[in-house]
Amino acid sequence: MKTTVIVTTYNRPDALDSVVRGFFLQKDIDFDLVVADDGSDQQTRDIISRLSLEAPFEISHVWHEDLGFRAAAIRNKAIKASQGEYLIFTDGDCIPRANFVVNHKKLAEKGYFLSGSRVLLSRKLTQDILTKAAGLGHWDTWTILRHYCARDINRVLPLFSSVWLMPYRKSSPKRWEGVKTCNFSSWKSDLFGVNGFDEQYRGWGLEDSDLVVRLLKSGVKHKNARQATPTLHLWHPENDRGGLERNSQMLRAIMSSGRIEANVGLRQIDC
Repeated sequence: MKTTVIVTTYNRPDALDSVVRGFFLQKDIDFDLVVADDGSDQQTRDIISRLSLEAPFEISHVWHEDLGFRAAAIRNKAIKASQGEYLIFTDGDCIPRANFVVNHKKLAEKGYFLSGSRVLLSRKLTQDILTKAAGLGHWDTWTILRHYCARDINRVLPLFSSVWLMPYRKSSPKRWEGVKTCNFSSWKSDLFGVNGFDEQYRGWGLEDSDLVVRLLKSGVKHKNARQATPTLHLWHPENDRGGLERNSQMLRAIMSSGRIEANVGLRQIDC
């Protein structure tokens, strides 16, 4: 199964460096990686160029002009640029554990998309990781518990992961709440079936919920990947949520309609 990892980023090159290096440590490195860059400056380009020389897999970089938060649009460009038939999405501030890719692949199934979880890191631990390049892919049990006791991570259960641990992975096939594209995977054909992300979503929030709702309407079901594909979410200040009400109105509209395709999506991309 040919697979592409898509990493969304914006002007956080130190975090992106740690995230991509987390993919260097994957148990399965049979994939290509696309950085979906929502308008970052030259520092991010330089980081990607350097990582491309070191990576055990192909890295490509898609970019558009910085016109505000346009994650939906840049993810669509990354989907177009991807080589895989199966796509794994994450963010440029979510460091994957070593089994992230292999377990997304093991759980992949026709007719389903996967959603996983993340563990939130404290500001202090985030700074330590970015400055000291701590080996996150190899945290042992005692390291995990020590960070939890110090309140540097918000939970531990997702980090004790097993692809076979949860017998109820298909118990909520219509669930969209809580599904985030920082830990998400889908067949590319299913994404094209709903015309990808809706680029009418601008500003932070709910473009991923819109996608998931439309996938469900199209007949693709939710499969739970929690405790199999954990990521470590680096601390950052809260994003500007000025556009959230507008985005919420669009999400409510799509939920009450029968429409499955994005108004502005993959088919509207010129290249």
